[in-house]
Amino acid sequence: MTTPPLAPPRATALTWRPIAVADVPSWHELVQAVEAHDDTSERNTPDDLVDTLTDGSWKDPAADTILGLDNDGLPRAFGVVEVRPGDTRTVRAFCWGGVHPGWRGRGIGREVLRWQEECARRKVAVAARELPAVMRVHADEHVLPARRLLERAGFRPERWFVDMTRPLDAAHPVPEIILEAPLRLVPLGDVPAEAVRLAHNESFAGHWGSEPRSAEDWQRSVVGSRYLRPDWSFVVLDGDEVAGYTVASAYEQDWEVQGYTCGWTDLLGVRPAWRRRGAAPALLAASMRAFAAAGMERADLGVDTENGSGALALYTRLGYRADRKGIAYTKAL
Repeated sequence: MTTPPLAPPRATALTWRPIAVADVPSWHELVQAVEAHDDTSERNTPDDLVDTLTDGSWKDPAADTILGLDNDGLPRAFGVVEVRPGDTRTVRAFCWGGVHPGWRGRGIGREVLRWQEECARRKVAVAARELPAVMRVHADEHVLPARRLLERAGFRPERWFVDMTRPLDAAHPVPEIILEAPLRLVPLGDVPAEAVRLAHNESFAGHWGSEPRSAEDWQRSVVGSRYLRPDWSFVVLDGDEVAGYTVASAYEQDWEVQGYTCGWTDLLGVRPAWRRRGAAPALLAASMRAFAAAGMERADLGVDTENGSGALALYTRLGYRADRKGIAYTKAL
């Protein structure tokens, strides 16, 4: 029996349909309005939105997205649901959406979230019926209306994350950290991407919310990312074994809003057998020196405040200080 299509959000005065690549210019204007009003630190480019629709063999924007248009055909609200293949412990449905500031207070956000939940339930049922499943939504701590919307819909704040920043000027010198032999530091590009991916999966196996990264996902979101800076990214080797790694990027679209230039550490991982041997601080210090050499004013990263590996304490010791906070909201499906 054919599954009936999802009912669109019931908000009045908007016409609903899936998002198409041709919508990206006007959709981006909507996203910009949402980001500016909510004062988000991360900003999306048109290319980011194209990736949201197309980058990944599992993506199906005709089924996984919704766009609300006003009588003039302008986007005023949207919702996106993504379930990546390969989750082995908990199937995660990542949800993202927004409503134009001038159209808020009409119940549109509530209806978009309802549509996303129905979409997520269908997708996780297909992905892995035998595993537990959750919806996951990020909310900036200071955006209280979004948090209230989620909590009223049955979401609970499960994890707090903090963005941290560190100056790179002469008053804040980068520490010299020497690795003990046989450990050695090499550029990310000197090591096969597959070896780093497998090291990442092992390093993050016990972390909250983490699932193994597939080869396709690693290629598209790490190795093939337009923001990746291989010259800022490093690997610690023990012989030919990957002991740890760091992946860093330049998100230039965020710099104007932040008020400074920075190198951003996307990923930092050390495999369990090599922990407490100085690999993590050595990797961070190498990236910080590379940031500074490229003229960056600061080094930034994000961390789970309840990370059990001691990451928050490590970053603090290296001079990072807390900046903005975000919350991972979840709802069991």
